[in-house]
Amino acid sequence: MRHPFTIILCLSGALGISACDQARGTNEVDRAISAVNAVDQNNLSDIMLTVADPNEAVTYFKRSVKEDPDRIDLQRGLATSLVRASRPTEAVPVWRKVSAHPEATNDDHVDLADALIRTGAWDDADKVLDAVPPTFETFKRYRLEAMVADSNKEWKKADSFYEIAVGLTTRPAGVLNNWGYSKLTRGDFTEAERLFSDAIRNDEKLFTAKNNLVLARGAQRNYSLPVIPMTQTERAQLLHTLGLSAVKQGDVSTGKGLLRDAIDTHPQHFEAAVRSLRALESNVSN
Repeated sequence: MRHPFTIILCLSGALGISACDQARGTNEVDRAISAVNAVDQNNLSDIMLTVADPNEAVTYFKRSVKEDPDRIDLQRGLATSLVRASRPTEAVPVWRKVSAHPEATNDDHVDLADALIRTGAWDDADKVLDAVPPTFETFKRYRLEAMVADSNKEWKKADSFYEIAVGLTTRPAGVLNNWGYSKLTRGDFTEAERLFSDAIRNDEKLFTAKNNLVLARGAQRNYSLPVIPMTQTERAQLLHTLGLSAVKQGDVSTGKGLLRDAIDTHPQHFEAAVRSLRALESNVSN
């Protein structure tokens, strides 16, 4: 007579175990889905920070931060995207929020300084960098330190920071160009020329360094183009720069000749050089 009761107990136990298994299985599935979603979101965030249109990335991260405002990685993504979109004024308050987060890193403070520099807030950037421990040595930190020292006309510090920054990167062309421009503004044209040449050797496509190199040569009344890789269009643009440099030095006839060469060299109509030559000839005739 006890058998039916025993069977009921067994069935109840089996159902209980089955329910537990189902609950456990559901929890595991939920965790797995959450993990996959996290991976997908991280991958999407990486894409947004690299190859996506910067303004689209801003829209994506703004929406993500609104949905999950405590996640520092999403806040970082938003701040970085704003800088990429050339919207540093909007990026600064976001970077300040990131820097105040309990999980903030030294990199975050350096990125805040970068955004501040982009808005022209040099003194604020200097204060932020001063608060970063000196043991934190990265290329970006020293590049920014050099730029701040430049803005303060602390030339020895600037040179020291530029030199350290160059040693901390495998792609020094940009910082060499900045260093060269610093020397150019100080009137050290020979050293500026050397640094611009070094920048071009590291990146043959860096036209800014090519143009700055021509400016350094023109400041020394050297009106011949340097032997560097250049396209026909770049050659015309550099001749234009050199012509204007000659005029600035008072060598007007040389400048006019260089402007004519620029117009003849350009594969298309070179409106800027044409305007410069016309203005020059008009002034001379007047």
